[in-house]
Amino acid sequence: MAYLAQNIEYYTYDDYKEWDGEWELIDGVAYAMSPAPMKRHQSIATELIYQLRNELENCTQCEVLGEIDYKINDDTTLKPDVVLTCGETNERYLTKAPQIIVEIISPSTARRDEIYKFSIYEKEKVTYYILVYPDDLYAKIYHLKDSKYDKVGDFLEDAYTFEETTCKVSLNFKKIFSRFR
Repeated sequence: MAYLAQNIEYYTYDDYKEWDGEWELIDGVAYAMSPAPMKRHQSIATELIYQLRNELENCTQCEVLGEIDYKINDDTTLKPDVVLTCGETNERYLTKAPQIIVEIISPSTARRDEIYKFSIYEKEKVTYYILVYPDDLYAKIYHLKDSKYDKVGDFLEDAYTFEETTCKVSLNFKKIFSRFR
């Protein structure tokens, strides 16, 4: 149950799982997700999932998922757009850091994705964090090195191979963005 701490309501996962609609919970603060993502957002997410899934054809340890709950702790549950997770056994939500997380940026979520989630994913040791900018048709890839994210680069038309995943996978950004160019 929520309680008031310094005029801010504080929630836990027990509260979160009872809510209708799409939410994220960061340090006990509830964030309503925007209405359903725009068509471009969904199309890019679908292409990312499709490419990653094809890369996993011979890999049974990993799976790619879209918009699944990632329960960090009792007061932080996030809903990444796309994840590559390996060895996860919980069926309700992710309990361990995915190897790749993709967030597709919208104006209403940019600050949360670029600052708050960036920090959380870095702290949780997510190996790769990808920010996709659908309006500008490019992606930023970050790789965790020595417990800090190091920017690999900006990707508009290049492909990138993720070497430090259980099953090596690649993404072809030219193909991901091609229908919008």
